[in-house]
Amino acid sequence: MPAKSRFTRLDAFAKTVDEARIRTTSGGVITIASLLVILWLVWGEWAEYRRVVVLPELVVDKSRGEKMEIHLNITFPRLPCELTTLDVMDVSGEQQVGVAHGVNKVRLAPASEGGRVIDVQSLELHSKQEAAKHLDPDYCGECGGAQPPPNAVKPGCCNTCDEVREAYAQKQWAFGKGANIEQCEREGYVQRIDAQRREGCRVEGVIRVNKVVGNFHIAPGRSFSSENLHVHDLASYIEVDMPASDKHTMTHIIHQLRFGPQLPDELSDRWQWTDHHHTNPLDSTSQETDEPGYNFMYFIKVVSTSYLPLGWDPLHSTALHSASDNTPLGAHGLNQGSQGSIETHQYSVTSHKRSLMGGDASDEGHKERIHASNGLPGVFFNYDISPMKVINREASPKTFTSFLTGVCAIIGGTLTVAAAVDRTFYEGVNRVRKLHSN
Repeated sequence: MPAKSRFTRLDAFAKTVDEARIRTTSGGVITIASLLVILWLVWGEWAEYRRVVVLPELVVDKSRGEKMEIHLNITFPRLPCELTTLDVMDVSGEQQVGVAHGVNKVRLAPASEGGRVIDVQSLELHSKQEAAKHLDPDYCGECGGAQPPPNAVKPGCCNTCDEVREAYAQKQWAFGKGANIEQCEREGYVQRIDAQRREGCRVEGVIRVNKVVGNFHIAPGRSFSSENLHVHDLASYIEVDMPASDKHTMTHIIHQLRFGPQLPDELSDRWQWTDHHHTNPLDSTSQETDEPGYNFMYFIKVVSTSYLPLGWDPLHSTALHSASDNTPLGAHGLNQGSQGSIETHQYSVTSHKRSLMGGDASDEGHKERIHASNGLPGVFFNYDISPMKVINREASPKTFTSFLTGVCAIIGGTLTVAAAVDRTFYEGVNRVRKLHSN
């Protein structure tokens, strides 16, 4: 025999010889069963190690001077595009009157004809190119007693119907259909307005606003300010001689309304069991009315939300967010893989509606509730910014060392239990045999 080393006495795993081993059929069955149990438990440990969970955190939002994108897609089946105006205003004093950039108006056929899209390009009834192409170069149109608008194509003149409308808005005069106005008659403005009488309109696009308390609304008629009041020219909207079926109303369908970018489908599918912040509560909302004078209001509480992917790097993400002002808001993480965060917003909403004629809310089952009379027909979205911010951080519930520790525990524990079961079964069989032999 070879000489024993000094480490032999430290061997905690004493060996047995093959002659001292007894192999049984039951031991083989228990061995196979224990191996299957080990494989099943190790697979569960691996699945737990690979699983990604979302850990929400609530912190104070310390961002300053940020902009916020509002994505909207709203259909008005009984309001033509020519009478549809989108305005934005906030508590900082900034106003965006008659928003046009980034927003499209799509003319729709009447609902009785299927509401199909007619033509987006023909939206501009008062196209400057069409109106001015046959004019004499020396022509200078009158503005109906008002001052020419500063953005007129020819300074000091009103050569198009739209410029006359702008001049009237500056003087806070009602424009109506532009009857007896030379420019509007030349462009056929009245005939085109009448042709759109039964049409609908879809407003879709993106508006960028200050991240402060404010509102945006869609209301009929050209808007203007009068003694610090926001006013709309409703002369063409409310016409008492029209049949009830042809009257303009603020009936609307909100196909989509969200603040900030939409989460990718990959993240939405991955977090569907643990996170529901990617849903927008106003999507697919429908409101109907047969009264032209009707007001719909939505009070929205917006909460800033960050999504931090599993490989998120705070230093790299900060550098991305401050690298370029031209990068779309919230799109840094979408374009930069797992190292950039995704900045968006979630919101809650409550709604209110009332007739501008006043009265009670008996039709809603609340006779004790009295509506105020007067006001502006339209759909108003009043948004408030929460001072808190939600951070959804992706995390793995187990580290790799925890996974290895679990695997070792599974193997050792299963074999120990299997050995005990085999030993018990073996001793029991031997005792039974001894009892029968005696």
